[in-house]
Amino acid sequence: MSKPKYFKTLTGERIPLPVFFPDATRAVLKTLDSVDIEQTKTKGILVNTYHLYKDLGKSVIKEHKGIRGFMNFHGAVISDSGGFQVMSLAKTLGGKITDSGVTFKPAGEPKVTLTPEDSIEFQLALKTDMVVVLDDFTLPTATHKEAEETVERTLYWAKRCRAHFDKLTKNMKQKPYLLGVVQGGFYQDLRKYCTQELVKIGFDGLGYGGWPITETGEFDYETPKTIAENAPDNYFLYGLGVGKPHEIVNLYKMGFNIFDCVLPTRDARHKRLYVYNSEKLSNIDVILPDFYSYFVPDKEKYYHDTRAVSTACDCLLCTNYSRAYLAHLFRNNEMTAGRLATIHNLRFYSILMEKLVDLREDSDPSF
Repeated sequence: MSKPKYFKTLTGERIPLPVFFPDATRAVLKTLDSVDIEQTKTKGILVNTYHLYKDLGKSVIKEHKGIRGFMNFHGAVISDSGGFQVMSLAKTLGGKITDSGVTFKPAGEPKVTLTPEDSIEFQLALKTDMVVVLDDFTLPTATHKEAEETVERTLYWAKRCRAHFDKLTKNMKQKPYLLGVVQGGFYQDLRKYCTQELVKIGFDGLGYGGWPITETGEFDYETPKTIAENAPDNYFLYGLGVGKPHEIVNLYKMGFNIFDCVLPTRDARHKRLYVYNSEKLSNIDVILPDFYSYFVPDKEKYYHDTRAVSTACDCLLCTNYSRAYLAHLFRNNEMTAGRLATIHNLRFYSILMEKLVDLREDSDPSF
């Protein structure tokens, strides 16, 4: 079995792997519209099942014939399951998790119940290109016993998701990919077990679920290694919520080929821009240990800096405006600052994907 080289969309597009999907949680990337996203050469986005299920429901989505019609977006779209919100909302804000599903209690709003079947049905209504099973997020503080319970529930829900997906897509000519999610915390025996059992159920790929940062603040590379070693070669391997540019490169070396994260867009709005440590776009080398750095336009010296943010970038910001102008916009709290910085960071990530695709095609021995 050979590793997948392309991500195929329901609209017929073949996107070379690896690919990065910025998080458009509520069907929007803050400060940008869909045309802005496409002009950064970003190939696709991730939308959030829980928030869209709560805020819109099926009717609005169906009226627009899916999330692409709702956003007027023409790229690829992945929908997550709502599994992260099991941790961030249900487990921390008084929700309820049982084998039946999850009950969320958003402040000042009616409670929301999400079952594995609900999650699959809504994602199919979104008409996304990859559907993710509902999973029980293992808290980073979980004991081995607690982590084992989340793994068993994740596997139980995965079986229900698989069965419901097969039922609803039985007569579809073009089906979205279905992704299983590996839980188990920092316990590698549970990660291995969860991976192997998900493979038995049968999916198009597996996601690195859970919290990726250890108690010491280091990225947990042992878990993706365990997942990669126990997954079939033809599976997509998805770094859910990963991440920083060097983390993406490291996981790509392990065999991971899909990534999503809020970092590039969130950092942009907080004056943190990613910059390649290179003079030209053609000279960027992502194999180098320090291939990028950060530019934060908050010092007085930048108020007189006529240079572009980066000469190794061809985005709207870098080809039209100076560091001084960007610093001026941020200093005056102009929304345009967030837009230009977000466009730049997204282009940084799309360039990163282009460089990794080139390395794959050149059969670089280090990969």
